[in-house]
Amino acid sequence: MYLQKTLTLSTMIKAFAVAVSGVLAGSAALAGPYANVENNAGYSGGDYLGATTDVHIGFEGGDGVYGYYVQGGPAFVSPQGEDGEFELSGKIGGNVQATEQFGLYGELSFITAEEDPSVGSKIGVKYNF
Repeated sequence: MYLQKTLTLSTMIKAFAVAVSGVLAGSAALAGPYANVENNAGYSGGDYLGATTDVHIGFEGGDGVYGYYVQGGPAFVSPQGEDGEFELSGKIGGNVQATEQFGLYGELSFITAEEDPSVGSKIGVKYNF
């Protein structure tokens, strides 16, 4: 079962990389690839709930006041007191620098799961003093 899940994850990662490469191939300004390792841990009332560690490969670029990124790869999910498992996760986001001091940004993210895939969003504004 582990081998089957590993092969499926590997196939999904390859498909994601090919799709991202195809989308970005026509981009006007591609800043380049990068690696991003990120750990997100959760706590509630002082109790540790677990963590997810993403190991992503991504591409970022932009043109003038517009910027974007897309990244994806395996995520190791380790809930407190349970065995950890690998899933696939990714993010796509962008920003617009409307003025020198004011910008808008947004992000969509996902992580797979056998029973309940998860999607998240983030949107915000940033003002520099």
